[in-house]
Amino acid sequence: MELILETRDLTKEFSGKTAVSHVNMDVHRGDIYGFIGKNGAGKTTLIRMAVGLAAPTSGTIRLMGSNHLEKQRRKIGTVIEYPAVFPHMTARENMEFQCRMLGVKNSKQEIDRILEIVGLADTGKKKARNFSLGMKQRLAIALALIGKPEFLCLDEPTNGLDPAGIVEVRDLIQRLNREENITVLISSHILGELSKLATRYGIIHHGRMLEQFTAEELEERCRSGLEIHVDNREKALALLHEHFHLSDIRPLDDGGLLLPDADIQPALVNQALVQSGILVDSLHTRQGDLEQYFIQVTSRAEAAFARAGL
Repeated sequence: MELILETRDLTKEFSGKTAVSHVNMDVHRGDIYGFIGKNGAGKTTLIRMAVGLAAPTSGTIRLMGSNHLEKQRRKIGTVIEYPAVFPHMTARENMEFQCRMLGVKNSKQEIDRILEIVGLADTGKKKARNFSLGMKQRLAIALALIGKPEFLCLDEPTNGLDPAGIVEVRDLIQRLNREENITVLISSHILGELSKLATRYGIIHHGRMLEQFTAEELEERCRSGLEIHVDNREKALALLHEHFHLSDIRPLDDGGLLLPDADIQPALVNQALVQSGILVDSLHTRQGDLEQYFIQVTSRAEAAFARAGL
């Protein structure tokens, strides 16, 4: 599958401090790529480098399979941080001004089409300063759609929105992806909402890319149940099959085991393992959602960073 955005060992330093460290990132054509990380994790810095608003310290960027970034960046629409709209102008006036700034032929039909897509076709003479935050965000996305981009980069587009505004922006992103064939990179820390629309994910933490995975892989990894870590996984697996008659026990990538949701008491599992001479390192119930998975991944990373003295 074609890569819309590909970074290799991408690094950005500010005054001796590393904001993004050797990040390898792959956004495939057709993705809604959920870029996950806490505030200050490096999400915005990476997006700024991808769209040409910041220069990397080292590493490489490829866009649409090409190293000719200036040409390819003309196919990108970007909304970074607070919606950049002129408050004294109407939605249409903002669009017309953006067309002039970008040197795009001012097509009334194209502006009408975009305003219809984002749900602002009926705002008439209403000034942007009187728009709700959700309307301003949709106008910012409309501005980013001028020139018919293939790739849309949205940095925290639902930040500060009320629930209705979040739903509006979420539905808009899905329509753009599905109906306009636009690949979308969306950064967010509102993981519950992100899990409702992303098809692929990347987790960044302290400037480092920890994991990338598809929505299907996330569903598998977030399966709820009883997670255990022991010193002898093979012996534990055999005992659990025999003692509790569990057939759907899943080995985990980190060496643990996930017992399926069942009417089974964790204390009895622990007792059976210990009595068989198996050392139990940890045993806990795992909840199946993106937020819990994010916490698990970043917690493991924190422990690894601490051991490495980072």
